[in-house]
Amino acid sequence: MKIAVISCIHGNYEALNAVLLDIEEQKAEKIFCVGDLVGYGPHPNAVISQIRALDIPTCVGCWDEDIVEGLNACDCSYPSLLAEKRGIQAHEWTNKEIHPENREFLAQLPYSLQEGNLAFVHGSPHSNHEYLLPELDAFVALERVLSTNADVLFCGHTHMPYARTLDAGQLQIRVGKGDKAEKINFTSPLKRIVNVGSVGEPRHGRPNATYVIYDTDTKEIKLQEVAYDYQKTCAAIIEKGLPKIFAWRLAHGLEYAERADDPTHVCTR
Repeated sequence: MKIAVISCIHGNYEALNAVLLDIEEQKAEKIFCVGDLVGYGPHPNAVISQIRALDIPTCVGCWDEDIVEGLNACDCSYPSLLAEKRGIQAHEWTNKEIHPENREFLAQLPYSLQEGNLAFVHGSPHSNHEYLLPELDAFVALERVLSTNADVLFCGHTHMPYARTLDAGQLQIRVGKGDKAEKINFTSPLKRIVNVGSVGEPRHGRPNATYVIYDTDTKEIKLQEVAYDYQKTCAAIIEKGLPKIFAWRLAHGLEYAERADDPTHVCTR
């Protein structure tokens, strides 16, 4: 069976629809979402309504928590005070824009999902705010997967897609202190971490949406990249009064940028 895994839509309705069309072309039989339906983007209600209409199993993201529980719920770091100020502006705008029934939907999303030997979280099994980066220490990465009792852990949050294989091998841990510490040996089977990137706010240097197709029979992982009319989303960001830098960032597929909110820089490449 082919499954599609999406993440970090961030109110980008144009990107979501393009990805859903691509998923249909890939003949995926099921879709999972690992959160962050809202934040930064101009169409949070349309995105949530689409996810609800299609009954896509979804776990809660840090921005989803933020809108439900308040601004302090999200302890994600910002690279500067200016970036933090813009993040707060996006929170305040989204908080006013979101419909009551959609806020209620976000409130009931589970922290994690499980499907056979597959686990789904937004950040990591330990925290929605933890970044499972590709260079994470192998032992720490393995622990994160083992804690789910799954063979493949799907996550998002970083907006950077990758697939990492943690090879099978013998491991030894010490439990206790000093001479009384007990050595425990165990064999870890092959595990995988798959970051599915971002549908609505990619940060891999291009504006294209990213997601993953996973074949449960062949175990093949395909990192999909989908072009869409990102300039339409850029225009909506500006029209709705969100910080213009979000449009510039989206058009260039970048994480953060400290440049003036000058509309002449927006939607150009």
